[in-house]
Amino acid sequence: MVTGKLLRKVLDKFLQSPVVQEARVQICMPNGEMFDIKDIKLMENKLLGVRESHRLVMTVYKSKWNMGEVIKKID
Repeated sequence: MVTGKLLRKVLDKFLQSPVVQEARVQICMPNGEMFDIKDIKLMENKLLGVRESHRLVMTVYKSKWNMGEVIKKID
């Protein structure tokens, strides 16, 4: 599970690179399909007593433009 605090830490590290600043952001589904992020919302949980009171929800959509095969993963 990724929290907002961890997401911020990872993004701050990535965004030091000018290449990453201009990179397309996608979500990879378990079946390998890639989706673009449409929006990100902060939502409050209705249930009382749950461990997380809020959640960040990313809405995705299937892109009409295919980027092609990934050449390699850069660490």
